[in-house]
Amino acid sequence: MEIGTVKKMEQEAMKSSIIGFRRLGIALLFLVAVLIYNYVNSGGIPNNIFLAIAALFGAYMAMNIGANDVANNVGPAVGSKALTMGGAIAIAAIFEAAGALIAGGEVVNTIKKGIIDINAFGGHTDSFIWAMMAALLSAALWLNFATIVKAPVSTTHSIVGGVMGAGIAAAGFGIVAWGTMAKIAASWIISPVLGGIIAALFLFSIKKTIVYKENKIEAATKWVPIFVAIMSWAFVTYLTLKGLKKVWPSIVDIFTFLPDTSKPSFLTASLMGLCVAIFVYVFVKKRILKKNQSIENSRDGVDILFTVPLIFSAALLSFAHGANDVANAIGPLAAINDAVMTGGISSSASIPLWVMGVGAIGIAIGLTLYGPKLIKTVGSEITELDQMRAFSIAMAASITVIIASQLGLPVSSTHIAIGGIFGVGFLREYLDKTNFKDVIEDDKIRLIEKKNILKAYARELKKIEKTENKKKKDYQRIANLYLLLELESAAVKEAKRQLKTDKQVQYVKRDALKKIVAAWIITVPAAALLSAAIYFMIRGIVI
Repeated sequence: MEIGTVKKMEQEAMKSSIIGFRRLGIALLFLVAVLIYNYVNSGGIPNNIFLAIAALFGAYMAMNIGANDVANNVGPAVGSKALTMGGAIAIAAIFEAAGALIAGGEVVNTIKKGIIDINAFGGHTDSFIWAMMAALLSAALWLNFATIVKAPVSTTHSIVGGVMGAGIAAAGFGIVAWGTMAKIAASWIISPVLGGIIAALFLFSIKKTIVYKENKIEAATKWVPIFVAIMSWAFVTYLTLKGLKKVWPSIVDIFTFLPDTSKPSFLTASLMGLCVAIFVYVFVKKRILKKNQSIENSRDGVDILFTVPLIFSAALLSFAHGANDVANAIGPLAAINDAVMTGGISSSASIPLWVMGVGAIGIAIGLTLYGPKLIKTVGSEITELDQMRAFSIAMAASITVIIASQLGLPVSSTHIAIGGIFGVGFLREYLDKTNFKDVIEDDKIRLIEKKNILKAYARELKKIEKTENKKKKDYQRIANLYLLLELESAAVKEAKRQLKTDKQVQYVKRDALKKIVAAWIITVPAAALLSAAIYFMIRGIVI
């Protein structure tokens, strides 16, 4: 039996190693292809070797975004079993790439969020190119490390740290816009707290209006279309504000009835969302009325009604992420390309098709090869999710961004999603502790009774042992009391353990919480230090 077990372990280890080498081989093949393609097609251009290496770093960064950040969009859907792992990867890969290619825009800011002043480079194009290369590589390396330890971190914060560190190394601390950095630091608290509160509120609303009702089918028929309509409004508004802002002028040219503005306003986006929400409400209402005869009057029966909305949410979140966050990979790369081609430094740069392709394809490849690890972490290793909880998290992801963008608050989509997961987990803990109040009270009474019995036996034993002329029955009673004391001591320990267990209802894994929060806090400084070191290394090699 033991020999057979060892052989099975060896076979599994060998299989795992082969899969690991295949993944690494595909990733390296993509990186080498990007390097060769760029080097061959930029021949004759000064500094084309820097551009080729930067393209390599950009491709590596894009793969790490796919491996780490995309998990936040599809992880809850997978954890709730609304999507299989394969289905989630396929949907995310397609919609991430589509978002990047269709709505990624034609121009990108070279310095993410304006955290450093490009004028501080004093027109030294080479220093700027080295700084952007260092930022790309450091952010990618940090994301790679975070993925290995299964910590979902913000790719935006990673590249922000990289740009800041390289900027300081190149031009000193005065290059950094510290007010902007303070806002980014504030997002470490604002994003998860807002996401957690909104996700918890939606889950509590679903519980109050549907789950806690005796006739769950009747309640679901009334409320599920409303919740799905709200979700539709939120997602269309979110997608318009965040996913389509870079291509809005082109959309206005096609649909001339839309306001002729450089980017969509909140009013325009919300009205578009409202139109879609009304249609969705009517459609979902009809579908549920047709299906309610086959729906089981239970939580599981109602849970199924949230499956399709979750699949759509995963697709839309992926599209918006691809359109918005692909700049984390291609922003510095586009900046380097512009600097190499023009010989100058610009605050914004056009995005060649090959640069956008590197970002889109890299994200899809990284997600496919290494995304499952983080998808599992987000979907099932923080707290247990079902469709209702995952639906609430998806709602939080879109509504938090809408609220924050209107209030001018800095937020991170990664932190919002993870905050939403923590929010639904802590709500479950709170509700169960509330429901266990009577149980906890009974446990306390039982513990007091056991302690009183133990004390009574101890007093009786002490009294008998002090008796000078003991009789046979006294010795028998002493022996019996020692046995009773041992039994009651064990009963007291068990009562204490039970009380502690009932008090500590924990649906959120504290180890995961500590690890993720720690990774969030150190992302910017870790990427910054790594970027500064890489900048000095590049400078030392070149000079």
